[in-house]
Amino acid sequence: MTNPRVETVPLIEAVDVSRRFSRKLDYAEKIANLFGAGLEEKTVHAVDEVNLAVYPGEVVGLVGESGCGKSTLGRVMAGIMPASGGEVRWKGRPLTSLHGEDKRAMRLSAQMIFQDPMSTLNPRKRVIDLIGEAPKVHGIVKGREMRDYVAALAERVGLDPSYLDRFPHQFSGGQRQRIGIARALAVKPKLLVCDESVAALDVSIQAQILNLFMDLKREFGLTYLFISHDLGVVKHICDRVVVMYLGRVVESATPDELFDNPKHPYTQALIRELPSVTDRRRVFTPIKGEIPSPLHPPPGCHFHPRCPMAFDRCRVERPVLKETAAGHVSACHLNDLATHQATHATAEPVI
Repeated sequence: MTNPRVETVPLIEAVDVSRRFSRKLDYAEKIANLFGAGLEEKTVHAVDEVNLAVYPGEVVGLVGESGCGKSTLGRVMAGIMPASGGEVRWKGRPLTSLHGEDKRAMRLSAQMIFQDPMSTLNPRKRVIDLIGEAPKVHGIVKGREMRDYVAALAERVGLDPSYLDRFPHQFSGGQRQRIGIARALAVKPKLLVCDESVAALDVSIQAQILNLFMDLKREFGLTYLFISHDLGVVKHICDRVVVMYLGRVVESATPDELFDNPKHPYTQALIRELPSVTDRRRVFTPIKGEIPSPLHPPPGCHFHPRCPMAFDRCRVERPVLKETAAGHVSACHLNDLATHQATHATAEPVI
């Protein structure tokens, strides 16, 4: 897909955003420490100083292994969860500076669609209330107009309007996801954060929902942050792909550039293991080792314990994102080595 970015101010932007989850010692553990137990508070470093900008009209894919922090980052950017450090900006303004009507408008403009719609739909409410409650409360639609408003939304996402008085358990997984999409659209958002929104669906249903997302984007001018572990899906629907590993962004580029010329060893490993119809005899070789614990992330580059090309610098110095080509950034010390070697290779010999 071509990059639609034309505006210079991002719709939403994470600036050095971190999110940590801490569990304080309970009373019994504090007593145990008095006797030398040596127990410490546990802190999970879910998101570690991430910078990510999403521009109006873009479809940005956020990918990585389970536990890398992509869903947490999505919740922080959607305003569902506060950041522990850094800040999230909406149209250039920090969320913490928004108050009153501005804050309410932002909350309505950024909506989230989750992986398991059954767990996010109140089983005691009918579809008409699930979709129509928020626009009614926020004055988007009047009570007497709600049924017609919800019926039009339901029809737009592929649901039969005659089902509005049914409960969530009376629908299939794909239908429940359509209800979730209609509920998000009901408050007229500008940004949809889709957290593994098709992962729990059958492949045929996945294709239908993805096509629906793209149709809605064109019709309503939506912007997407599409969180997924499926590189194949992300490759075909996104304008830009951002790769996360253990709470950090390690690479970002357009799909064509990323898949044809990955720079980070982690991205290379992920792409190498994508199924291919032209290479059926290839033996699957997973990335060696386990993801380090976010309780005690390794120093330097987080990927160095599993990286086959790691060297001493990787173990002590955190790599920063650097541009390796137009619109392509990577956080790997190997980029510096490649630049150094290329400079010396092209230098004229000294006579």
